[in-house]
Amino acid sequence: MNWYLQSSQDCDVAKSTRIRLARNLGEFRFQLEEKEEIEKLEQKIKDNLYHIGYGLKFLRLKDMDDITKMNLVEKNLISPEFALKRGETGSILINDDENICIMIGGENHLAIQVFNCGLDLENTLNLAIELDEKIGDALGYAIHKKYGYLTSCPSDVGTGLKASVMLHLPALSKTKNTTKILEAISNFGMNIRGVYGQNSKIQGDIYQISNKKTLGITEKEIINNLKIIVQKVMEQERQARKLLAKDELMLEDIIYRSYGTLTNCRKISYEETIDLLSDVKLGTDLGILRELTDLKVQKLYLYTKPASLQKYLGQQYEAIERDIKRAEVIKQIVTEQ
Repeated sequence: MNWYLQSSQDCDVAKSTRIRLARNLGEFRFQLEEKEEIEKLEQKIKDNLYHIGYGLKFLRLKDMDDITKMNLVEKNLISPEFALKRGETGSILINDDENICIMIGGENHLAIQVFNCGLDLENTLNLAIELDEKIGDALGYAIHKKYGYLTSCPSDVGTGLKASVMLHLPALSKTKNTTKILEAISNFGMNIRGVYGQNSKIQGDIYQISNKKTLGITEKEIINNLKIIVQKVMEQERQARKLLAKDELMLEDIIYRSYGTLTNCRKISYEETIDLLSDVKLGTDLGILRELTDLKVQKLYLYTKPASLQKYLGQQYEAIERDIKRAEVIKQIVTEQ
């Protein structure tokens, strides 16, 4: 089963973990634009796939239809910017489990990404480092003795590491404490963003927290600092949930109203779906809503997204048709055995 449909001990608050390593090869100039240069980079990578291992497959974005590309974005496997700007020249290496996805030819030659469900920074980092060392041995990185890995953007120089955790914070939102908590996070040198990274809006009470600093700090220090912050936020969220639970009837009413709308509607937009799902997931995690399993909730999150919905049904639909089909898919997932 793919990582994004799995659950873990901390998945009540921490939805997922991602490690991304920005890397460039020593023999190519940075930020390749010429078609011939990009093809040479791709060929070098393909020639070394056997040495890299991990069951990675090479795929070009230009060989994919728009729905397939957006489906990768909705799974957080590639960035919206990469899909948009590199749709004709970008490519990826990806394995069957989709917990490894390497973007090729974006802002840097390589963006090595490893994913996991829940809060699992150490194991995810270990796999990323193991993969990174194999790729470095096979391809040869651009690296400086003093400054570390060289990247197109100065904010990535050094380790080139961006670690991020996706958090579901509905109780902090309902108790009006989100702003205060997030301001404190920012003061500790962390980025707070939406699901799809920079400039993406917050939807469904889901926040992405990641490190800002990459230079003058080790990978393990980055991970430790982020983990401390994330665990503090998770603790605050769980305390807020206990506070909400004191008014049991009020909380049950909120959760079951959202569940009722979600499962009985005839058509529904994605924006409304993600907001209702926030309450539904909260109810499931607290043991209030017993009608759904964790797996069904994960499926609802994924297969109600616009491109993923169409991929799931194997057909393309206009916006109004998607809203109708979304309601049908919700019922199908909720009632499946």
